Amino acid sequence: MNQSKLIYCCLLLPLYFSSCKEKEEGCELDAEILKTNLNVEIIRLENEFFKAESEQDFLYLLEKYPEFSERYLLTNEYNSKGEMASELLALHRDTTLIALYDEVMAHYPDVESLEEELINAFKYIQYHFPEFKVPKVYTFVSGFASDLYLDEEMIVIGLDYYLPFEHRFQPPDLPQYISNRYQRPYIVPMIVMAISSKFNKTDLSQSTLLAEMVYYGKAYHFTKSILPCTSDEFIIGYTPEEIVACFDNEEFIWSYFVENDLFFETNPFIIRKYTGEAPATDEISPDAPGRIGRWLGWNIVDDFRTNNNLDLRELMNISDTGRIFRQSGYKPRP
Repeated sequence: MNQSKLIYCCLLLPLYFSSCKEKEEGCELDAEILKTNLNVEIIRLENEFFKAESEQDFLYLLEKYPEFSERYLLTNEYNSKGEMASELLALHRDTTLIALYDEVMAHYPDVESLEEELINAFKYIQYHFPEFKVPKVYTFVSGFASDLYLDEEMIVIGLDYYLPFEHRFQPPDLPQYISNRYQRPYIVPMIVMAISSKFNKTDLSQSTLLAEMVYYGKAYHFTKSILPCTSDEFIIGYTPEEIVACFDNEEFIWSYFVENDLFFETNPFIIRKYTGEAPATDEISPDAPGRIGRWLGWNIVDDFRTNNNLDLRELMNISDTGRIFRQSGYKPRP
């Protein structure tokens, strides 16, 4: 894996984990890329919707933001916009939802820093992919109905999902190991990783574990390339301790995949054990974090691009997962 990635100090867990400590490396964004003239204004729809006091007010908002109404609120699934306006009015009078909105405003009184991060990210994306069109960006409080919505023209950030993890309002039905990732520093990496799917040409038709590993590896590599100064923990969603543990046990992890002939496994239940959401990859160790196959795929993709001197577009356009695997030259770091 690219050694420029940030590694933090930790007291490592069992599974032969030893402690290590490294300083966070300095990082600066590319000044030439940042010279691009690009603006993003985050429209805070939660303010307008919670200030609405009548069905007419909501009808006005539905007309004012047609793409938001149709794609996010799904007005076409109602008999009329009036029916939706009536439902919205009742919903926004709910005392619990009002309290949730108040908490969001307390934690996100402004979104200037979020705007700046998105501007820089979009500049980086346009540098590598000039055809990328900057979408409109909205924030909203949906009562935990939606965390993040993206299409080519619009992004909606459900800020209620991104309250501090110790907050009394928490997304329902999400296990702790997932809800811990719904924090402010994860918002832009989540958006960038979602955007990566538009440019990720990985062939998943063979339905192998390797294909999944390479797909996610490219997604993480894309995100790190667009957000070079963002710590790995906010890209892959591992704690600093888990990141160091993975590096310290990289050879063990690699050997496990090789010895168990996992790369060309097609059983979806087995694939899910190594790439699906889980608190741990118990097959390797109860101390190994979940999605370990994605992390290993990230290593393989990093080495493939470095060893083949490709730009980001060339990497993302490659569909042949076997080629990436064979030509990566990947070996665990001693």
